[in-house]
Amino acid sequence: MTSPIPSLKAAMAAAALTVLAAPVLAQDTSPDQLLSAYEAEAGASADLARGQALFTGQHTGGKPDTPSCTTCHTMDPRAKGQARTGKVIEPLAPGANPERFTETAKVEKWFGRNCNSVLGRDCTALEKADLIAWLSSL
Repeated sequence: MTSPIPSLKAAMAAAALTVLAAPVLAQDTSPDQLLSAYEAEAGASADLARGQALFTGQHTGGKPDTPSCTTCHTMDPRAKGQARTGKVIEPLAPGANPERFTETAKVEKWFGRNCNSVLGRDCTALEKADLIAWLSSL
């Protein structure tokens, strides 16, 4: 009679490999949830026109080589963009890239970097809401 231990060990090893091979999903939010949270923080509703103007506008407060969000993200946020380093940036609009605005930490990291680069300051909660609302409408 064979021992059940080797087959149990093999089954556990196979299960562990399956778990390790599965993609790790860090998604903890959605564009709608972020939009609601930023609107609540701002105490005001998002506005699509303000979001579009912020995204496409030329700004003077930030770095001279990034005067607009479109510098890297293009005028069409449904298209791939390109960082100044040459790295491809996946589409920013959630309709073209369903992974956009699904990880709170990542959203805050990139708002922090990009708002400071383009505007020379942090974006307000209302500006974040405006941008997400407009990008989600595309």
